[in-house]
Amino acid sequence: MEDVNTILKNFYNTYEEENRFSKSNHNRLEFITTTKYIEKYLKKGNKILEVGAGTGAYSLYYAKKGYDVTSVELVESNIKKLKQGIDKDMNIKVHQGNAIDLSTFNDNTFDITLVLGPMYHLFTREEQEKAISEAIRVTKKAGIIYFAYITNDAVMLRAILMENKLLEYKDKHDENFKLYNCPDEIFYLFLIKDFEDMMKNTNTICLHEVATDGIAQAMQIYVDKLNEEEFKEWVKYHLATCERKDLMGYSSHVLHICKKI
Repeated sequence: MEDVNTILKNFYNTYEEENRFSKSNHNRLEFITTTKYIEKYLKKGNKILEVGAGTGAYSLYYAKKGYDVTSVELVESNIKKLKQGIDKDMNIKVHQGNAIDLSTFNDNTFDITLVLGPMYHLFTREEQEKAISEAIRVTKKAGIIYFAYITNDAVMLRAILMENKLLEYKDKHDENFKLYNCPDEIFYLFLIKDFEDMMKNTNTICLHEVATDGIAQAMQIYVDKLNEEEFKEWVKYHLATCERKDLMGYSSHVLHICKKI
């Protein structure tokens, strides 16, 4: 089996990450929700760190708004695309690096830290905990940290049921239908409770747990047919319900928002 870094580089060299949030209604919803929750806590003059910045959707968005942004990204092809989006008047610094080693940065440096991609691709508990601890370390006391992760049951519903792979995946999950995590599958899948449990021993308090796309990924055939007026109404419904625990498990992406104490 190839190492995880090679698998990621091969995947992102061909995947159009830069268009992910604009190509459909169900993809737009994740960006709309995430930025809404970032802006609940973002203040003028804040320093933002984005770890695993991809092609810069969030980094460039906030740099354009005048914030001091630092971006860390592992994959060279993503960095190249990110840099192509930088205008000369933006205050943005780009580093090639890994979420599990942020030693480039001092303790207590950033007001807002975004970890919106790395938890998708870290396959050992040691690496996951290291990425979490590093993000917390470089964030100022009382700073806000955002961790995004992918849920197990969204994949069961969308990729397996909708793509008619139920029988094909019979040997890829346990008796409770928890999928086995393997780097060859690219994405690590969490149960919400498991991620919450991992955060309990950190020097943070949870502010929100948010279903950033809700049922939209699974219902994309319907959501993507909505016209702009209809979609705005769906966004209102989604934002009114995205913190409800009884609706959260089928969201493809969940955002854990916490404050450093």
